[in-house]
Amino acid sequence: MSATFPDLDTLARSIKDWGRELGFQQVGIADVDLGTHEQYLQDWLAAGYQGEMDYMAAHGHKRSRPAELVEGTRRVISVRMDYLPGDTGMAERLADPEQAYVSRYALGRDYHKLVRKRLQQLAERIQGVVGPFGYRAFVDSAPVLEKAVAQQAGLGWIGKNTLLLNRQAGSWFFLGELFVDLPLPMDEPHNREHCGSCRACLDICPTGAFAGERLLDARRCISYLTIELKGAIPLELRPLIGNRVFGCDDCQLVCPWNRFARPTGESDFLPRHDLDNSQLAALFRWSEEEFLQRTEGSPLRRAGYQRWLRNLAVGLGNAPSTIAVIEALELRRDDPSELVREHVAWALARHGRG
Repeated sequence: MSATFPDLDTLARSIKDWGRELGFQQVGIADVDLGTHEQYLQDWLAAGYQGEMDYMAAHGHKRSRPAELVEGTRRVISVRMDYLPGDTGMAERLADPEQAYVSRYALGRDYHKLVRKRLQQLAERIQGVVGPFGYRAFVDSAPVLEKAVAQQAGLGWIGKNTLLLNRQAGSWFFLGELFVDLPLPMDEPHNREHCGSCRACLDICPTGAFAGERLLDARRCISYLTIELKGAIPLELRPLIGNRVFGCDDCQLVCPWNRFARPTGESDFLPRHDLDNSQLAALFRWSEEEFLQRTEGSPLRRAGYQRWLRNLAVGLGNAPSTIAVIEALELRRDDPSELVREHVAWALARHGRG
């Protein structure tokens, strides 16, 4: 049953104030009509750019129609939270082929729980004023076009690298949504883009994953290859991955708008277990027990141990032929996992040890 409130404008302003108090850098309110974003999704799926991510097409139109995903939804409260963990020497890590590069968002604790908990607290603040109302919180955990929602809520525009960009904050932030049945006043959509003629993100992509502006072929994207892909990484793409073992930040690193990104104030997002400064060979020696222990509560768990080793083997295959690199690979030449063995064999062959 939909709640009512005598002054919706005041409530909307309060929601934004409460959101900032809870650690969100920005809060916006969107309509449930996502306009042309639905057709964009359908065209993207029809082209097969989703690769093995079958879940992108598994829910019909619910992904682009919030009111069908959660019946009764009238508005979506969209939030963003900065996650950049200060100066972690990103360029230096990428330039050192024996270092493991882990995407900045995955260096700390898994963001899902923290952001969802804050969204729940925001819902409770609203409920304390208006009484019981219908809501659902989502953080990259359901069929939601979160970037489209955020754009409609005025949080930024979708850049040429397909990420949401904000003129004051760049793109180093997480998004979350609170579906509500309240008829709140909506924010003005951010319909103007500010990328201009810049092509830095398109040109820097190591694997050439962009089929065009705002058009990503996930099958060539390093984030997809190292996280989503379950099987073997295509041979022709392995040398292009370099030392990136979980995700890729290249298109964010070169984005001029990220000059304005600010370090996070959330301790949960700070690097753990020296993951921002680890050698490929050292990580490759982790036992499964060590992997489970050191990735507890971490986004790295999504890849699982075997795919983690697969990714590291590719990185080691692209590294210099040092003693540490060769010894680490030799230790897993006969690994129980066929997936790992195949990538180790490829890496050893790259070092003339086939």
